[in-house]
Amino acid sequence: MKQTIFTAALCVLTLSACTTKQQEVEPDGAYLFTYFNDPTHSLFMAISYDGYEFKAINGSEPIIAGDSIAEQHGIRDPHIYRGPDKKFYIVMTDLHVFGKQAGLRDTQWERDDRYGWGNNRGIILMKSDDLIHWTHNEARIDKLFPENFGEIGCAWAPETIWDPDEQKMMVYFTIRQTPEGDGGRTKLFYSYADKDFTTLVTEPKLLFEYPDPQIQVLDADICPMPDGRYFMTYVAQENPGGIKYMISDKINHYDDYHAEQIDAEDRGCEAPNCWKRIGEDKWVIMYDIYSVNPHNFGFVETSDFKTFTPLGRFNEGVMKALNFVSPKHGSIIPIKLSEAKRLEEYYSK
Repeated sequence: MKQTIFTAALCVLTLSACTTKQQEVEPDGAYLFTYFNDPTHSLFMAISYDGYEFKAINGSEPIIAGDSIAEQHGIRDPHIYRGPDKKFYIVMTDLHVFGKQAGLRDTQWERDDRYGWGNNRGIILMKSDDLIHWTHNEARIDKLFPENFGEIGCAWAPETIWDPDEQKMMVYFTIRQTPEGDGGRTKLFYSYADKDFTTLVTEPKLLFEYPDPQIQVLDADICPMPDGRYFMTYVAQENPGGIKYMISDKINHYDDYHAEQIDAEDRGCEAPNCWKRIGEDKWVIMYDIYSVNPHNFGFVETSDFKTFTPLGRFNEGVMKALNFVSPKHGSIIPIKLSEAKRLEEYYSK
């Protein structure tokens, strides 16, 4: 099985202005699904030609091993994005949950339990021209912004989107700004990357304040809407934790609170990702149902960003995972048919 070879140098990134609409793909395009799983803490890819049936490439093995790119020797929460420059961007959490069991460290976490679950401090930024050869860099939030984030409890679930007003790539993620033992709770922040997508250059700022300060929020996903506004899904860890949404005309500020959850579950779920069906005015919100074993994804569909129709789970409804099980925290983007074929051919060798 193949794993991607990394290039050492980064080309200068020249980003042109773009509309807030999603990038167009050829009419007979495909979909690319990135995800990880707990046993490997590595990056996987799957392809669909109809938006319903997904098949993992590379013989269902990882395309990039987590221990090859991460300080903690494992990655989680991969999010893929196609920029207005037509290049591809992936951001991921640098964290191995089972590092002790794997013999990577002597303790459950890197630091003591006062910092909370996971207690990692870094995210990984990657860029590619062809979805095969990637550059990668580590961004340690505590080292980049020590004054206000030097003692963060965690940095999780990063995602990327182009901000047309700032003309920069915006990276947004979950941070527990102070240790959990000091009363810290996870909130959603955003920052901006440098032009080469090697690091973050602005101190993280809050995306929004949740009405109940005792509730942790995490796992934001921002999707451009046809009218120029932004549809943000996220998780509120209530009982059960589930998927909520807000709509804003600003990419980096949200205050349109909706109390209801839009997932179709009666148990905890997380990691929403919203993607558009090619050639249709339909958007799918995919989410990770962490509370079932084996892990699975659930799906709802919308045409108006107000009503959400359940599509079931992988292999329990119209959505199919053909040759893989238990995916975790994934993302989907449309790609060209030629790009999908190139990936399949490269990873079949």
